[in-house]
Amino acid sequence: MQQVNDGQCGLCVHFGEHQGVQPELVQIRRTHRAPEDLTEPCGHPQHAALNLIVTPISGCAGFEPAPEAMQAD
Repeated sequence: MQQVNDGQCGLCVHFGEHQGVQPELVQIRRTHRAPEDLTEPCGHPQHAALNLIVTPISGCAGFEPAPEAMQAD
């Protein structure tokens, strides 16, 4: 497992956002820990044409925090 910090994709609303609410994503946002082999599409509108696949510890200047309901209790 790897530690996911504020500002990284795993805690961003755009991380896998077109996949729907997935229990795995909710768990990452609550625990700030993610499997080392996990990748998800980036749903950031400015990156749509790139079809980016990112890891939870990736990051960019377009970070937007996931809603509180999907983060730590």
